[in-house]
This record gives sequence, C-alpha cells and structure tokens, in this order.
Amino acid sequence: MSWELDWLEHRARLSSKKEAIIDESTNKAWTFGELNDRAASAASWLQTQGVRKGDRIALLSPNHISYFDLLFACGKIGAIFVPLNWRLSIQEIKEIIADCTPVILGVHLQFEELFEELKAAGITYFNVGDIKYEKEVISLNHHGFSAEINETDPLLMIYTGGTTGKPKGVVLSHQSVFWNALNTITSWSLSKDDVTVNYMPMFHTGGLNALSIPILMMGGTVVIGESFTGKKAVDSLNRYHCTIILLVPTMYHLLIQTKEFQKSSFPSMKIFLSGAAPCPLPIYEAFQKKGLAFKEGYGLTEAGPNNFYISPKEAAEKRGSVGKPMLFNSIKLLKEDGSETGPNEVGELLIKGKHGFSFYWNREQETRKTVKNGWIHTGDLAKKDEEGFYYIVGRKKDMIITGGENVYPLEIEHWISSHPYVDSAAVIGLPDEKWGEMVTAFIVLKHTSSVSEEELKEYCSRKLGRYKVPKRFFFVKELPKTHVGKIDKKKLKELSDQIK
Repeated sequence: MSWELDWLEHRARLSSKKEAIIDESTNKAWTFGELNDRAASAASWLQTQGVRKGDRIALLSPNHISYFDLLFACGKIGAIFVPLNWRLSIQEIKEIIADCTPVILGVHLQFEELFEELKAAGITYFNVGDIKYEKEVISLNHHGFSAEINETDPLLMIYTGGTTGKPKGVVLSHQSVFWNALNTITSWSLSKDDVTVNYMPMFHTGGLNALSIPILMMGGTVVIGESFTGKKAVDSLNRYHCTIILLVPTMYHLLIQTKEFQKSSFPSMKIFLSGAAPCPLPIYEAFQKKGLAFKEGYGLTEAGPNNFYISPKEAAEKRGSVGKPMLFNSIKLLKEDGSETGPNEVGELLIKGKHGFSFYWNREQETRKTVKNGWIHTGDLAKKDEEGFYYIVGRKKDMIITGGENVYPLEIEHWISSHPYVDSAAVIGLPDEKWGEMVTAFIVLKHTSSVSEEELKEYCSRKLGRYKVPKRFFFVKELPKTHVGKIDKKKLKELSDQIK
C-alpha cells in the first residue's frame, strides 16, 4: 500500500511502548506496537480467508478492541470495514448485510444467539471476543502487504440511523478518515497526552472518527467503554486521568444528576464535548456552576464528523453555538433561492473538504442529491451571527410551517426545557386543517413534579411569539430515541396517533 496511508505502523514506530488502548471493563491495555501487531495479524488472517481488496468485512460487536483490529487490518489490505448496529433487529441487520454483501462477518460472543440465524442465512462468520479469536486471528505471523491502495480507495462504510427511511451505507475513503483526524488534531489542539474514555457506540462515526482515531493518530490513549452509566463515567474519567470526552446530550443528562458528578472536580479534564444532537441549555448551566469547560459540536457521518471549533470561553459566552469552521473545511449557508444567507438568516448547511464521504453504497441517485459541485448538502438548518459563529437550528425536514410562518423546534425545546419542572422536551409539527401544521410538544416531567398544559402555554408565551407556542402538549414517561441518543421524531408522530 501507499506508505503514507498506514499511519498506525508509523505511530507504532514512534510510540511503540506507549499505551494506545485500554479496556475499561478488564483494565487490559495495549501499546501502539501491540495494536499494530494485532492489526497486521488480523490482516494476514483475513487474506488466508480469501479476502481481497474491495471486499467488505463486517463486525457485529459491542465496543471492543476488535473494532480497531479489523479497521486497521482492512486499511493494510484494501478491504472495507463495515461495523453493524447491534441495536437493530435481526431482520434489519440481515437487510444491511444483504446490501453490503460482506465476504465474512465477525460476531462477538455476546450475540451468540444470532449465530444460527446468520448461519441459516448463508453468512460466513467468525467469533470475536474469545480465546479462539486471540489465537487464530491475532497471533498469526505476518509479512508485508502488497495491495496497491490509493487515498481515495474505500476504507470504512458506516450505515446511517435510518430514521427517515432505510439506512444508507456511507462510504468513507482513506482520505476522508485521515483528513477528519488531521483536521481535528490541528483545530482542537490534541496531543499525545490526551486521554479519552469512549462510550459512544463504535458502529457509529462518533465512536470511531470523532475522537478515537484522531487521539490515536496523535499518540494519545483511548479507553474503550462499553455500557454507560453516569457513575461509571465519573469514575473512569478520574481513574484514567482523562482530558477530553465526547458524550451525547442524553448521556450528559444522566451524568449531571449523579452525586459523583456533584462531588468531583475532574482535575485532569480539559474539556467536555457534546455531539450527535443539539444540547439543552440546562446542561451548559450544570457545567458552568462547577467551573468546568463544556462545549458542543456538529457533525454527520457523511462529513467527518468534525466540522467546527469553538473555545470553551466562547462556548460559555455564546451558548448553543458550534463555533467556526475548522482549519481544513469550508461551510456555507444557502437560502431556498440558492443565495447565501446574511447574518442571523437561516439556511441549509453545506460542507466541503477532503473529509467528506465518497458515495452512498448502491445509491447513486441519493449521492447525486446530496453532493453537488463538491458540497455536501446536509439537510440541516443553521444561522451565522455577525462575528461568524454558527448555530444549528434543526433539521430541514423538522421545520414546522404553521399559518405561513417558519418555526424551528429547537428554539421551543430549549425554552420549555428550562422550565423548573420539565425534565426534557421535544417539538414536532402535526397536520392541522386550519394552520397547515400544529406546533406540538412532548414533555417529560421531573420526578414528582406536576404542571398543567395551560401553565406551560403561559410559560412559553413569556419568551416565544404566539405562533411558536405549542397548541398541544403530550405528557409522556420518556422520549423515544435513536441508537445514538437523538430524539426519534418519526416515532413521536406515531406516538401522537396512539395517544389520540
């Protein structure tokens, strides 16, 4: 392969004895030298199974070192690594497998109940997470690899959440993964001293590309976390002297409610990052009260996922802003007529850079709709203030048009969530004969709290224009979420039909 693409081998040369990976559940650690040896052994083993350049290698596993084994192994031989969302149903997993047609599938022992179904479907699989995997796959003698690999060749395929249709396979090249890491390292000032614990699912771009790969490329350490609890997260952040962490808002919501969070000063932590969904302002306040640096970012599987930078000081002053474009990517906002927005005008967010995806697997038409003249049309709405700081307003498809007025749910959600009795809130538009769409809120109240619909309407009217005040409130025990912690608004619409 092209020598500069196998950066793990070079990092192993420079930092052979430095700890690269630690497993939170066992405390087992691997150095960069050991990590590279594991990947080379896995690559050799895959070749003995007939894997060649361009073949897909799938993995169904909870967070585990096998993600790094197989990702870096694929990089060495030109195969394409496809991590699968284990939270899907077996039928949904089979549909994805039928789409990407892997030549072989790694299945963690945790999912051994699926073995027979996968075997019956004619899928060739091997076990990961056991002694046999360590002996047969990871301890093979390995030599150089001869496949000619270019930076534009596919390395990784991550399937989208599929909340608005069937999941799409997002193909990321060596170039896109490399430039996302480099852009993150330089823009966020990552160093070899950085340590993170990763609770994000590693079948998702947030688990692999957001922090894990950039920190490893720089020579830092990644602690693999499996199941998240607020208490365990606080313990690991302190035990491993972590400096940075990325969590989704639902995780932060649980974290800040623990007594461990209240007691800890987090002496080694430089920054807490929030991603995957807009962050409610009460979470900002919880960190500000403790004097801890907190900020949120914006990304998507098709681009990075890292695209913006904001300093902790700026994040405190401009709550809700994701900052400015990073060093090696460009951003613009387009109005419906195709012209660029002015200050504080809302438009669709477009992204351009070498970290962008190559194409959607088997979806040429979808690719053409999303990428135009090198710009990725995200479908997200954003605005930019006079100083050039960007704010994500919401999904284009989530915008509500009521009585001819555009309503952005995030603004309403932020305000309702600030009510002292409200635990969380989500806002959608439901069909309405009079208004076209009716602004509708789903509310989860704090334990033992009680508040009426009329009281919430009055509260909303203090801050929001009349057309933005929800006309209906549904009180629910919890909000449905996707596998990465985003509010599932498709399911909210289904839920409203059931409540009616």
